Amino acid sequence: MSAKPTTAGRTTADARGDVVVLLIGMRVNHFWAVHQWIPVMLAMFRMLAELKKDPDRGLLSRVLLTASPRTYCVVQYWASAERLYAYASAPDAFHHQVWARVNRMERDGKVRGHVGIWHETYVVPEGRYEAVYGDMPPFGLAAAHGQVPLAERGRTGKDRFAWRAPAS
Repeated sequence: MSAKPTTAGRTTADARGDVVVLLIGMRVNHFWAVHQWIPVMLAMFRMLAELKKDPDRGLLSRVLLTASPRTYCVVQYWASAERLYAYASAPDAFHHQVWARVNRMERDGKVRGHVGIWHETYVVPEGRYEAVYGDMPPFGLAAAHGQVPLAERGRTGKDRFAWRAPAS
């Protein structure tokens, strides 16, 4: 995997309109229960691979994070909430199979608390997000929407929050 080239100077994300962010992850509650948490981790990687192969599903970018030795997170940027929900409920998507399996295991009492799963979804209106990158390749919101020189959106955070995309 080749490294993305660094963009010199200060930039910001070229996002326009609402931004959809999904935080999703897992927490290993019992490290010794590898047979419980490894399948969860592998399922997440498989879903990310499926989404990368089919950009029309709406995932624009993602960042993998380790919050602690037992908590892992994927920050995902989506084209819209509708496309995120369409993927989550699509019968042909791997997510549908995984969620059905989790629900069956809970119903049958087979989930023993060895691994936790969670997600939070945010739809952030235009003018309510701001991003600054210094000497960075496209990352986070900028990887999802593109990168522009900081000056295009204003000198201060207050200016950038006030920026609105021109009417089309």
